Amino acid sequence: QVQLVESGGGLVQAGGSLRLSCVVSGTIISIDDMAWYRQAPGKQRELVATITRSGSTNYADSVKVRFTISRDNAKNTVFLQMDSLKLEDTARYYCNALVKRVLFRSATYWGQGTQVTVSS
Repeated sequence: QVQLVESGGGLVQAGGSLRLSCVVSGTIISIDDMAWYRQAPGKQRELVATITRSGSTNYADSVKVRFTISRDNAKNTVFLQMDSLKLEDTARYYCNALVKRVLFRSATYWGQGTQVTVSS
């Protein structure tokens, strides 16, 4: 079994910062690509940022200057540092990971999400 648990969400004022974490646990061999998604009420889920195992990153245009994705492979953890938060960043943020397991083909797993609310 593989489990992803996000943390770090909360209520923050516009212009503030927040750091999200996602820990992957289970009988895993390694984790390949990891990503953060977000979904606001009534909106489509969107990709926020991705990071490969080697550390290559990619960002949505809306967050490219303000957000930073990183990972700690030894701890099976991915982070999302969010600075200069805007009202439009309000959403539930989900962690996603491509995981290799013993005797299993690689598969994608999702966390339950953590809520980020930005107020004026």
